[in-house]
Amino acid sequence: MHIIVTATDDQWNELTQTRSDIDWKRVADTSAFETYNDAAAFFCLAEITSLEKLKTLDKPVLVNSVNQTLAELWAPANVCRINGWPGFLSRAVWEIAGASNAAVGLVFEKLHVKIKWVKDEPGFITARIIAMIINEAYFALEDEVSSKPEIDTAMKLGTNYPFGPFEWANLIGVHHIASLLQKLQVKDTRYKPSIRLLKESAENNS
Repeated sequence: MHIIVTATDDQWNELTQTRSDIDWKRVADTSAFETYNDAAAFFCLAEITSLEKLKTLDKPVLVNSVNQTLAELWAPANVCRINGWPGFLSRAVWEIAGASNAAVGLVFEKLHVKIKWVKDEPGFITARIIAMIINEAYFALEDEVSSKPEIDTAMKLGTNYPFGPFEWANLIGVHHIASLLQKLQVKDTRYKPSIRLLKESAENNS
């Protein structure tokens, strides 16, 4: 199976390192997609600039869009959303939003990935949960409950998570977490981000 990908170095390595039976091809941007007529699917994991040309493709296009929905992106019918945050591309189960069809199912079957179709909403399910856990950890830090390393250790020992909340935040990027929470809080105040989290996000992007 031939799959064309736009991705950062980290995304490329995470996606392909354990899936050597796939014929992967990495390209600079989505403008190169239309030159690969034999591709079974296209992965747009890097920053999305435009989905306009993707509607000319007759194969599935998987875009990394955690915060923006397909409706907000005005995505063509052949485009589905996935979570391309660090740590998610190597998982055995992926959440996906879009139109379920046999072509998409075949792609993920070849990738040995189980898919869970979810509503086209910001944050999917898992990203929302992780963002909330990270946010609560920042609230605990604000209240001087404990330190970052101690909170990370407690969460890993108590929940058997692979990473503590601050380790997750560093891996994913605090700005991604802050951006998702800010968008979700518009409709639900439970997602109001910690002041400490917002401050670190601003500092990391300054």
